[in-house]
Amino acid sequence: MVDGVGLVHQMPFTCDRDGFAATFEKIYFGTVQARIYLCADLLGIVCHTGMSCLVRRNILESAGGLGHFGRYLAEDFFIAKAVTDSGYRLTVSSQPAWQNSGICDIGSFQARLTRWAKLRVAMVPTTILLEPLSECLVVGAFASWAASVLFHWDSLVFYLVHILVWFLCDWILLSIVQNGSLPFSKIDFVVGWIFRECTGPYLFFHALWNPAIRWRTRVFKLAWGGVAQEVPLEKAKFVTA
Repeated sequence: MVDGVGLVHQMPFTCDRDGFAATFEKIYFGTVQARIYLCADLLGIVCHTGMSCLVRRNILESAGGLGHFGRYLAEDFFIAKAVTDSGYRLTVSSQPAWQNSGICDIGSFQARLTRWAKLRVAMVPTTILLEPLSECLVVGAFASWAASVLFHWDSLVFYLVHILVWFLCDWILLSIVQNGSLPFSKIDFVVGWIFRECTGPYLFFHALWNPAIRWRTRVFKLAWGGVAQEVPLEKAKFVTA
């Protein structure tokens, strides 16, 4: 927290645990999340997860205090935006935020991923177009088609090479973030990585199809801009159906 920096945050990561669900979580946070988080920090784009951060109190007070951000489900994003709007920078700590969620299973984690996608779409509508293009299989399909049209290259070979290079880069990135030996085998990584890449686009489009967000025992709908509007419980079953 030096002069000119208004918020220091940590990139989310996961503790070492046994089981495929834990492997899946670590692969997601060490590849997809890490890639987005670090690139956003490099380019000066607001990408802040509020599970662990330091923020200047005067910035919060000038924005109306923490109560001002209570109308948002993604208050961490809007706190970070208030910091940048005040002329300060964000910076990422070299130590990631090691999280150890109480429930570790595939269904619960995919529900979290879907909820986060709904938040991103409501806060930054351009996500609807740009986020699918950040997926390995989607952007690879477009790139292989372009290569076949422009250069008359074999689209299938190009697509397979693209996936292989992306896979290797993700393995390197995860190893760097882990900063030590990974708690699972290379075979586990291959299976977990393929599962993540195949389910990622589906979860995103599922989030677009059903924009309501269930948070514990309450249901919310998000207006454009990220303001949360609670749905009465008697109507919630129709919204989330």
